[in-house]
Amino acid sequence: MKDVRIAFLQISPCGSTEKNIEKGIECCRRAKELGADIALFPEMWSNGYGIYGRPAAEWTAEAVPPDGCFSAAFSRIAEELEMAVCITLLERTEGAPANTLLLYDRNGNVALRYSKVHTCDFDAERNLSRGNDFPVCTLDTASGNLAVGAMICFDREFPESARILMLRGAELILVPNACPMEVNRLAQLRARAFENMVAIATCNYPEGVPDCNGRSTLFDGIAWRESGDMCVFEAEKGEGVFVAAADIAALRRYRAEEVFGNAYRRPALYSDMVKRRVRPPFRRPDARR
Repeated sequence: MKDVRIAFLQISPCGSTEKNIEKGIECCRRAKELGADIALFPEMWSNGYGIYGRPAAEWTAEAVPPDGCFSAAFSRIAEELEMAVCITLLERTEGAPANTLLLYDRNGNVALRYSKVHTCDFDAERNLSRGNDFPVCTLDTASGNLAVGAMICFDREFPESARILMLRGAELILVPNACPMEVNRLAQLRARAFENMVAIATCNYPEGVPDCNGRSTLFDGIAWRESGDMCVFEAEKGEGVFVAAADIAALRRYRAEEVFGNAYRRPALYSDMVKRRVRPPFRRPDARR
């Protein structure tokens, strides 16, 4: 299998869903020009993750249907460019809206649909519905087929998210993001890639978007190499479309030979991990993910 080339659309929103569609399509075209197989957006691109400092009734009204004009535009551009597109949206549902991504394959079909499981219930995201699964799909790209799963922002802080994706066969995890990527959050991504032998691509909003700072990353999941660094790409803080490659063939060889992931787990001893919590966690008044 050839290297899979991922475009990180580390871009600022434009203030409306319609303008975000226009800019998003323009950036998808740029990603294709740069040779990308997959274009990855930051979290909740449909409204630019504009949920903080506003009444919930105001921003929840901006939710868009998963089969509406917003999503259809990115389905069409995926088919036109023959490039997978991972678009993100505030999804309209029968109840509270969801923080959702849709991964369109290069034929414009939905290969993966995922809604954020670990919503930030200590803050504005308490007004969202939660996802209830971690699906994995087989994505057909020009570089070959690969198994893809997803996490969204705060999901990364729970080792179980990446673990179950690995157990379901994921080789690449796509992570739309909207928060400051500082040393600890970057370390979380490195740890998730290391312990599961999985590539993790994270796309953040750039500096200038409130509480964001760029630094989108690709960790390829291969720890033991001459350089000793799984981070094969880290963007600067500013806006741009950046492309980096993951060597999936090398990752597959590494997974067949190394001792991490599922090789020596003892799940019969892990029952305490799935017990329901007795009390809610402490809420930091300034917390945000």
